[in-house]
Amino acid sequence: MITSTSNQKIKQIVQLQKKSALRRELDVYITEGRKMFSEAAPEQIAQVYVSESFLARQEQRALVQEKCRAVQKGCPQIPWEVVSDHVMEAMSDTMTPQGILCVMRRQHARLEDMLSSETPRLLLLEDLRDPGNLGTILRTGEGAGISGVLLTRGCVDIYNPKTIRSTMGSLYRVPFLYMEDVDQVLAVLRSRRLPVYAAALAESVSYTELSYRGGCVFMIGNEANGLSRELTAKADRTVRIPMEGKVESLNAAVAASILMYEAYRQQCQKSPEN
Repeated sequence: MITSTSNQKIKQIVQLQKKSALRRELDVYITEGRKMFSEAAPEQIAQVYVSESFLARQEQRALVQEKCRAVQKGCPQIPWEVVSDHVMEAMSDTMTPQGILCVMRRQHARLEDMLSSETPRLLLLEDLRDPGNLGTILRTGEGAGISGVLLTRGCVDIYNPKTIRSTMGSLYRVPFLYMEDVDQVLAVLRSRRLPVYAAALAESVSYTELSYRGGCVFMIGNEANGLSRELTAKADRTVRIPMEGKVESLNAAVAASILMYEAYRQQCQKSPEN
């Protein structure tokens, strides 16, 4: 059992919680809590740390032992270590740790995989900076059945601990990709004849006036400034969400959710022939 916060493994966990550059360098990230552990694919878990108090409950000890011993094809047993409660507190990014923490292997989705369905629906996010917004978008995106999320390099790190908590596990299941070249990605999308819609107020139509049944891409901009003029100009159409009162704009996650669910509603709606 690890009882000292000076332990090198513990120090590295603390740094991984704080530094996105280190997460990229080591190609790992941190998740916390029983739900995140339970929903993680075994082959993606590199290491598990559990506290003394977590293991004191028999059902929680059995959960760890069963999952970490599960041997799947190409997936060896998952290493796990016990740490004292005060060490878990030092490792955790939360005020009240749940007592279980995982070092996870980072995911590497491909654009081709996101476009594998007949009618893919994607989000393209430009320079989103709020971790909670990004996490909420992934969580809502899973509920709305989107095919993936594309992010510019100016977006917050999706492996930020606050983002991870906001996803409530959807991080594991919604493909995402940080784009090196936005123009190149847009060219691929257009080669698939996917219409690209920019969420913007200027020269736009109401989002309910268009059809998304053949698949689509919604572009959502930065919380403070919205989509840049450069990226807006590259959209096929601009769409707006009608608003009453003196509201000038909606939260990025709220706007993305409304658009995603309209596309979901249309695709789930039965055609007149049926």
